Amino acid sequence: MGAESGVYALHGFNPSPYSVKMRALMRYRRLPFVWHATGNPRDVAVAAGLPPVIPVLRFPDGRVMNDSTPLAHALEREHPGRRSVVPDDPALAYLSDLLEDFGDEWITKMMFHYRWYYADDRAFAQVWVVSSRDPVMEKGARRQAMQVFNDRQVGRMALVGCTEENRPVIEESYRFVLDTLGRHLRQVPFLLGSRPSLADFGIYGQLQILSVDPTPAAEMRARAPDVFCWLMRLDDASGVDGAWIDAAAPLPEGITALLKHAGATYLPFLAANARALQDGAETFEVEVLGRPYAQGPFRYQGKCFDALRKRLAALPAAARRRLEPVLEEAGCLRHLA
Repeated sequence: MGAESGVYALHGFNPSPYSVKMRALMRYRRLPFVWHATGNPRDVAVAAGLPPVIPVLRFPDGRVMNDSTPLAHALEREHPGRRSVVPDDPALAYLSDLLEDFGDEWITKMMFHYRWYYADDRAFAQVWVVSSRDPVMEKGARRQAMQVFNDRQVGRMALVGCTEENRPVIEESYRFVLDTLGRHLRQVPFLLGSRPSLADFGIYGQLQILSVDPTPAAEMRARAPDVFCWLMRLDDASGVDGAWIDAAAPLPEGITALLKHAGATYLPFLAANARALQDGAETFEVEVLGRPYAQGPFRYQGKCFDALRKRLAALPAAARRRLEPVLEEAGCLRHLA
C-alpha cells in the first residue's frame, strides 16, 4: 500500500495475543488497515531489520515497526485526538499503562500455561497455529509442523515461568482476574469508562486467546460470562463512543482490586526479576500469593519495570499527589517509587 492510500498493513496471526490486541485497537480507532494473517509474520520483521517480534505494522509511508505497546503509542502520535486509547488525565493514563503492562507480561503467563500444559489445549493449539499459517498444508507436512511447534513451545514453558511448581499461582491468578473483571464489567462497560483504554486492549489480547483454548475457555464461560461478552464487544469496538471515568472520583472497586492483585503478583515479580538481572543470577524466587514462584530473569520485563518507574516519576506533581495514595493502598507504590 502506498503512502497516498493512507492504509496500514498489520502482519500477525489469530492465535497471537499481541496480534489480536493491535487488530482490535486499530478497529476501535477506525484506522484503515489490511490484516495479513497467513505465512510467518516474523519474516516481515526480520526482512525489515527488526527483532522477530509480532505483530508487525507497515505504515502508509512505508515505515515498519513491531511490538504492540510501542506501536500503540506510535499510533497515538500519528493520529492525536482520534479516538485515543490514552485517557486525558495523566493519573488515569498511568493506570492504563500499568494495567496494560500487567496484561501483556503477567496474564500472558496464564495464556502460555493453559495453552501448553493440558493435553486438550496442546492438541487444539497445534491445529490453530499451523492452520493459521497455511490452512491447506499437505497432511504429512502439517503433522510434522504441528509436532515441531508443540515441542518448541512446551520446551519454552520453564523459560517463561510456566512450571508445575508455579501452576497454582498462575491458575489462582487467572481465577481472580476472571472474577474481578466479571464484577467490574457489570457496572462499567470498559476498564476506565464507557470507552476502551490501552489497558482494555492489553488485557483483551491475552484473555481473547484464553477464551478460545479449551480449558480456560470453559472456565471463563462458566465462571465469568460477562468477561467473555466484553471480549466479543472489544474485538470490534469501532461503533463505541464513550467517556472516561471521573478522574477526581474514587476508582471503581474492580480497578482497585486489579491494582491490589498486580501489587501482590506482577510487581513483586518485576522487582525480583530486576534484582536478578542486576546480580547476574540465572534464576530467582519470589513469594506470590503466599506461594513460591521461580523462573529465570527476562531482560524485556526488566525494561518494562524500568519504564513503569520512570513514567511514574515523570508525572506532573498534581497527578502524582492524587495517584500515589491509590498505588500505596494497592501495594504497588513500594515497587514503583
